[in-house]
Formats: sequence, C-alpha cells, structure tokens
Amino acid sequence: MIGIIDVGGGQRDVYGAGVLDYCIQYGIRFDYCIGVSAGSANMASFLSGQSSRNFRFYTDYSFRKEYMGISQFLSTGNYVNLDYVYGTLANSNGEDPLNYDALKNSGSELIVVATDARTGEPVYFTMDDISQDHYDVFKASSCVPGFNKPYPIGDRLYYDGGISDPIPIDKAFQAGCEKVVVILTRPVDYVRDPKDDRKIVKRIRSKYPKAAEAMEKRAETYNRQLALCRQYQDEGKVLIIAPDDIGKLKTLTRDIEAIKHLYHKGQNDAPEIMGFLGIKP
Repeated sequence: MIGIIDVGGGQRDVYGAGVLDYCIQYGIRFDYCIGVSAGSANMASFLSGQSSRNFRFYTDYSFRKEYMGISQFLSTGNYVNLDYVYGTLANSNGEDPLNYDALKNSGSELIVVATDARTGEPVYFTMDDISQDHYDVFKASSCVPGFNKPYPIGDRLYYDGGISDPIPIDKAFQAGCEKVVVILTRPVDYVRDPKDDRKIVKRIRSKYPKAAEAMEKRAETYNRQLALCRQYQDEGKVLIIAPDDIGKLKTLTRDIEAIKHLYHKGQNDAPEIMGFLGIKP
C-alpha cells in the first residue's frame, strides 16, 4: 500500500496543491491519503480529480473579504470564514463545488486529521464522516487556534490537526503503508522553534488547556516526526517533497506572486515521486 501525507500550512500549502496537480496530470494514485489542515482540502480535490481547483482557492478566493480578514475576526471572532471556504464555495450549488461523487468513488482511503480542543488528542476522520455538502471535517482540520474559535461537530470542538499530529507518519505506517510520500511546506532542514507558538498558547490556555498543552509541545512533535521521516527516507521507505525556500510566505500571507511561485515550485519538485514509486515518465 502506497501512502501520501500533505501536512498543510495555510497559504504555504499551495506548494502541496502544485505537487498533487502534477500527480493528477500524470495519473499517479495513492492508496492511503492523509491531509492535515489545508492539506485535507488539497487531498480532497486530488482524490476527486479536480486539477487546479485548489490553486483557485489560494490565488483567487482567499483574497476576498468573505474568505478571511480582520473584519471577519472583529465581527465573528474567526479570521478565516471556514463555512464560506468549505460550504458556500465548495457545496454542490457553490461557485467551485467539490466533486463529492468522484471523491467517494476514488478507490483511495482518505484520512483528515484534527485536534480535539478539549483533550488535545488527534482525531482521524474518514470518508464515513463526509457526505455531499457536509464538509465539516475539513473545517475542523483547518481551524487555526488564535485565529479561529474551535469548530463544533456534534458535541465536540476541534482545532487544526497540525497541533497534535503535524506529520502523521506513524499513522500511515500503522495503517499498512509500505512507502509514503510526505509533502512539507517548509524546507526539509527547517527546525520548528517552540517560541513560535507561545502567543497562541497563552490565548487559548484558559479555555482549552489540553489543546494549549499539545500546542506547547508542537515544535518538539514536529521536529521528532521530521527526523523520523528523514530516517525512513534513508531507508527508502519515505520520500520527502519540500520547497527549498518559501520566501516571506507565512500561513495567512496573501501575496499573489509568492503564492504562484510556490505552486509552480511544487509542480517542478513533484517528478521525484515517479522515481520513488518506480513509475516510468
């Protein structure tokens, strides 16, 4: 079984969209597909065969005030309007609908990673949790703490999956994968600094102490998981696809030229997958 992981990263994950659009173009398929945060949306469009769909979200829709912005945050407490992104735009009557039937019948297993806001533990949604025009699992997986309130599904609240399981490589191998492609959205030599998360930890600690605790450990978790991926890559079991540089592009940066540049970088780096999987061009 061949797996693929897209770790997300907000606007930076246009890189992953480029990689996956290349895979659509050349008919590269995977049996077990894990998406974290924005990576879950990338993975959905990949499995539905909708090339360039995610590119439109990064380069067009994300610049709309309805999508995200300070006005959204001041009026609702949510910087990113997840219901607009994964509902208004993505539903069957939306401007850019997800082809749910194609996703459901792709023949691949989809795992969407989120974090339970109350326990701080990772939650792994599957296709059984998705139905036509009910894409709450993508909203949950992409709910960035500090920028958004936790997203409710049923009686549970969720934050971004990258808090608790940023590079779910163990999940892929435990599921039975023999080889795994890992799409990162930072250079492979990037070392996460716990200082980067401290402001958000302070903002959520009083209401969601377990999520804050998981976020406090996120740098350690990310760095440990990346080291494991690099070890597996040396053993021929993992291929890491990562940009050599992301410029000044951050999670929510809206810089059209930087976004387009990173998308094309993803397309240019993706051919490595052919060799890793033994596919002839």
